[in-house]
Amino acid sequence: MSGEKSGGVIGVGLIGFGTIGTGVVKVLRDNAAVIEARLGFPLRLVRIADLDLDTDRGVSLDGIEFDADASGLINDPNVHIVIELIGGYDVPRKFILEAFAAGKHVVTANKALLAQHGREIFGAAASAGLDIAFEAAVAGGIPILRSLREGLAANQIESILGILNGTTNYMLTEMESTGEDFDVVLKRAQELGYAEADPTFDVEGIDAAHKLALLTTMAFGAQMVFEEIPTEGIRGLTPLDFKMAADFGYRIKLLGIAKCHRKEGGEEQIEARVQPTMVPVGSLLSKVDGAMNAVEIRGNAVGPTLYYGAGAGEMPTASAVVGDLMEIAREIKRGGRGPVAPLSYLPEHIVKKPMVPDSDLSGRAYLRLRALDQPGVLSLITGALGDEGVGIAQVVQRGDETGSGTVPIIVLTHRANEAALRRAILKMETLPEVTEKVRLIRIEEEV
Repeated sequence: MSGEKSGGVIGVGLIGFGTIGTGVVKVLRDNAAVIEARLGFPLRLVRIADLDLDTDRGVSLDGIEFDADASGLINDPNVHIVIELIGGYDVPRKFILEAFAAGKHVVTANKALLAQHGREIFGAAASAGLDIAFEAAVAGGIPILRSLREGLAANQIESILGILNGTTNYMLTEMESTGEDFDVVLKRAQELGYAEADPTFDVEGIDAAHKLALLTTMAFGAQMVFEEIPTEGIRGLTPLDFKMAADFGYRIKLLGIAKCHRKEGGEEQIEARVQPTMVPVGSLLSKVDGAMNAVEIRGNAVGPTLYYGAGAGEMPTASAVVGDLMEIAREIKRGGRGPVAPLSYLPEHIVKKPMVPDSDLSGRAYLRLRALDQPGVLSLITGALGDEGVGIAQVVQRGDETGSGTVPIIVLTHRANEAALRRAILKMETLPEVTEKVRLIRIEEEV
């Protein structure tokens, strides 16, 4: 393990000098005095590596070595902690493993990498007796991982419900308030810098699934990769969905949901999913608008707790990265690793746990479909639901606004079995009178 250098300074090396990396430089420079006052010793950025050596980031690099040699940075004896902020999979994985081999602690914001290769990376850190910190990987500046790992450590976590992606939350807020279509709002989100040129990871829920995989492991000790999480995005939602949600007393949010179902005899089954969800207008999560994030965690001792703040952006994310740096720097001074396992559970207690089957899940649902405007069609649709034991709370048939001879039909169900609901939807979609796929939005009352 690398030790401190002369003068008591802990040296930091940064790989990846983009938006977040620039924020890290700003925080370390602007808040140097308060950081040193809280640590009792200096924390210094001594080296940066990035392939782009020409772009002016608008920050002073006095006293910082800046080149494209990431391996040189990793092996520099003046660097004790390596920050990885380049994103992606293969290259950052190589650098992180190289840092552990060189005896360096690591801080990263790379949720995609940890969700995909976390088992290997956390195993390598443990084998080397080194720390890896990743607070910035989930919910930006919100200290949600530290809260799970430390503040709520005495609890059996019961559930996590989170708005984990600021881009989609901004878009849903805009679609609701303006009545505009998905494509119009997506274009505006891209122009404002909320959405990438390729928005797939955000709008299809993949980014939220990466984060939920980490949260699920930390909350329940469940070994999980994001591909195991059923994931639905927000593409396909229409202005009608938002109007009907408001009429029914709900708002639509893209939620990451994770729950632990504890059976008699001690068996634990995991429910984890990312999906557009209707939440009651009076709930705390319903009030989270724009690009903000929020996570509600329920523990068996503490009850519900809510964490709210900026989930992305240069400075909030940089705040989390530097907080991780400070935590590791303290442990270097103490001569040991961090006192808390990075994934909250000790590695030997993170195991595969079965997912809850659909036959054991239930909840209320909103269904939207389009059908021929003919007598008897509504009875066919309600009959398909009734055949599977799905109770109906409300049915709304809208007018034919397109002149196509078809009308939108909205069904609000009572609490129903998930498997039965899926069978009923399949029956409806096979009816020749139903002209498009059924849009399902689940309703989450426990928020």
